[in-house]
Amino acid sequence: MSKIWYVTGASKGLGLALVKKLIASGHKVAATSRSRIALEKAVGLSLGENFLPLEVDLTNPTSVSASIKETYDTFGKLDIVVNNAGYGIAGTLEELSDAEIIESFDVNLYGIVHVIKTVLPYFRAKKAGYIMNISSMFGFYSGYGWSVYSSTKFAVTGLSEGLARDLAPLGIKVTTIAPGGFRTNFLGDSAVFPSGTPIEDYNGIHQAHEEIVATLAGKQPGNPEKAAEVIIKLADHPNPPVHLSLGSDSYRLAKEKINTFQAELEEWKDVSFSTDFED
Repeated sequence: MSKIWYVTGASKGLGLALVKKLIASGHKVAATSRSRIALEKAVGLSLGENFLPLEVDLTNPTSVSASIKETYDTFGKLDIVVNNAGYGIAGTLEELSDAEIIESFDVNLYGIVHVIKTVLPYFRAKKAGYIMNISSMFGFYSGYGWSVYSSTKFAVTGLSEGLARDLAPLGIKVTTIAPGGFRTNFLGDSAVFPSGTPIEDYNGIHQAHEEIVATLAGKQPGNPEKAAEVIIKLADHPNPPVHLSLGSDSYRLAKEKINTFQAELEEWKDVSFSTDFED
């Protein structure tokens, strides 16, 4: 059944793969990018009335609100929101500038917040809707040398989990999707490294970054086309998951963290219980 989708960060990577598959499947799509020209070029202008390209600054609530209104004015409703826009930022905490850290939160977290706050009144009114927030495997298992990026994605995961509980009674579904390494441009122009002079070495972090880029760029295990297909199928599921790991690497890291956390929890159980009142 055809649905109305709103997809952010649609000019490349997973967002672009998703938009193309949605339109090919007969869905109607409002897609955002910082550059409408780049978006139209990437998706293709021949896609007709089912495609609404939008130039949006996700860090600006007014820009976001205008894009949601244009989506409703064009298509008459909205069924599914995919908050996909974001970028990676690597480096040790002390070598990243305050501006770089704030901007990463503005895009990766607050951009999602602006979209959800704008769309929720519409979803509440019809007691239906689906919000998919693209987090990361590093939003559950903190990446080595990616502490700021991980913190933005941990926030996305936590926000999604809380919203899923809050909105379920209203018929609104929420899923946080944690992709692993997918063969997109994430390790290319979608990854940001410190703008200042990097610390020569910090526990091997810079060496690790170089090794990651050298060994994984263009060789990531995840297929964005298959990920897009999963997301489309998810939209029709009557009881979708709150958390979904995409990619074998994402699954393995999640399992590793769960096992480690469970062992640590039990090891320190007596200390946890020791702080209760003895009634």
